[in-house]
Amino acid sequence: MTLGVKDVGKLQARGPLSEGIRTLFVSDVHLGTRACQAEALIAFLKCHDAGTIYLVGDIVDFWRVKRGAAWPQSHNDVVQKLLRKVRKGARIIFIPGNHDEALRDYCGTNFGGIEIHHDFMHETADGRRLLVMHGDEFDVVVKYAKWLAFLGDRSYEFALWCNGPLNWIRRHLGFGYWSLSAYLKLRVKSAVNFIGEFEHAIATEAKRRGADGVVCGHIHHAADKLIEGIRYINCGDWVESCTAIAEDHDGRLHLIQWEPGAIRRLDRGRPSIPMPALSEIAAPAVSRAHRAALEA
Repeated sequence: MTLGVKDVGKLQARGPLSEGIRTLFVSDVHLGTRACQAEALIAFLKCHDAGTIYLVGDIVDFWRVKRGAAWPQSHNDVVQKLLRKVRKGARIIFIPGNHDEALRDYCGTNFGGIEIHHDFMHETADGRRLLVMHGDEFDVVVKYAKWLAFLGDRSYEFALWCNGPLNWIRRHLGFGYWSLSAYLKLRVKSAVNFIGEFEHAIATEAKRRGADGVVCGHIHHAADKLIEGIRYINCGDWVESCTAIAEDHDGRLHLIQWEPGAIRRLDRGRPSIPMPALSEIAAPAVSRAHRAALEA
């Protein structure tokens, strides 16, 4: 059974939004880097609980740590928040990515209640199988030319750094958040071709394993599409888009897009924002429902 377009929709939950979430998928946080939106993730985790949370790779950026980590208190707070959820009964499954690949040596073990797996087959509430993996195995640059991947990583870091001063100017001019690095990534032809090849390769692997769909990360490009009958879903990241995937108790999948500028207001007990449909993912601005919640 494939995951069809009918599964995309807004989560209609009674009471707090977190009560309607069965599973959360988060990837590419990159703790240890200046670009990490740790405060946004903390605010998000305060407002959203789930019985199972998947950390789908690149949670800690050991590549950056080797060059000298940027590790403010907020990065510790993310780790403590996750451990607190474990103590309260949540199941957390950590699937290492290429930036935290050193932890792959510990697959099959358990640290502080967090399970470490190379990949995992998740079963939705309505019985469908989703292959959960980071996805760097299907990135030929990472697999065969790691030096080139490091070079690209430095260029990407510079583009992310540019987001800061650019959005400072935009805020003072009355505009919302906009990511230069994401814009460039989607406009460079070679990057677009790479994304397409990556998506098809990972969907093919999911089909080979008998899965109905795949949830991954790695390329920092949140997406939801059908590829040859396989539902391909990418979590996005917490350095640019601040997105996560949620499964409700009926097995439907949704995107949560968190607005970085909303951290302060949402931290003061603001209600959870409604989940936009995955079809809204391409919109650079926050959804109308999201904006209404922030302005309430």
